[in-house]
Amino acid sequence: MNLKVADFGFATYKKINKLMSYRGTMTYMAPEIKEGKQYDGRQIDIFSTGVILFIIVQGTFPFKEAKKDEYFYNLLCQGKFDTYWKKVGGQSLSEEFKDLILSIFSYDGKKRPTLEQIRNHKWMQKPYSQKMTRQNILERLQEQRSKKTCDSSREVASSRAIDEPMLELVRQTSVKNLELFKFNDMTDHDIDVTPGTIW
Repeated sequence: MNLKVADFGFATYKKINKLMSYRGTMTYMAPEIKEGKQYDGRQIDIFSTGVILFIIVQGTFPFKEAKKDEYFYNLLCQGKFDTYWKKVGGQSLSEEFKDLILSIFSYDGKKRPTLEQIRNHKWMQKPYSQKMTRQNILERLQEQRSKKTCDSSREVASSRAIDEPMLELVRQTSVKNLELFKFNDMTDHDIDVTPGTIW
């Protein structure tokens, strides 16, 4: 797996182990920056990359800010991991991923893994098939689309007055024939479409 992230807005290459500036984007900032402490730029970069990794895997931000008074980050700081994973919808994530991401989000920058430790982590060493992963994503996407279509059809139907007629649509089925079809008739007319390439 090759991940390349580039954001050189506040980049520096001198004395990166003793930085003090308050810079970065709120959601990606490590707690040391928010608290105005001296920090090691490498540890900060690991934290920010962890936020990106979490978004890639889970599809949501892990927290609003890495502050002890922010609800989600506080759950991590308090060690309430089961509650955290439930609240962010991550119960089904692998234990290896959870272990890695929790170490990356450590409140103490010195306890975060180095880049080499991340590369050697169990989660990073798991076999990976792009083809299988893509297929799994497409299957889950199809399930969600079908469920949303069915749910929205039920909501519309249940909100209608009982005696209110359903709208009818005219569709040409052949050169000579026109047929009437009920609009939102609770039938799941999911279309088999392949979305754009995710990779």
